Amino acid sequence: MRPLIAEAKALGVRVSLFMDADAAAMPLAKAVGADRVELYTEPYAAAWGKPEQAAVLRRFAEAAEAARAAGLGVNAGHDLNLDNLAAFVRAAPAVQEVSIGHAFVAEALERGYAEAVRAYLAAPA
Repeated sequence: MRPLIAEAKALGVRVSLFMDADAAAMPLAKAVGADRVELYTEPYAAAWGKPEQAAVLRRFAEAAEAARAAGLGVNAGHDLNLDNLAAFVRAAPAVQEVSIGHAFVAEALERGYAEAVRAYLAAPA
């Protein structure tokens, strides 16, 4: 991946790698030249409301902090929505951006865009 990342960066492109929530892998992402990681949050969404939710969320928080400590920006996404977003953001404050496009559009179809925006802006409060 290093040559591809180097080529992208030479063109002025910020490089983000889609990663599982594995704290030990974050320094490796930095070592190959990534600027950011995006944590794949489907396992968190699948654990939402189940007994394993706290342990899974802790793993994401640790991975986000490890990425930040390695000098990486941190994004997260996949199956984040109004129900599970606030708890995720509170538990993983190192996360700078979340990908909520699919869930947002679904909310906007039901609520209207303005109300969906207000709902998501209020979610991490």
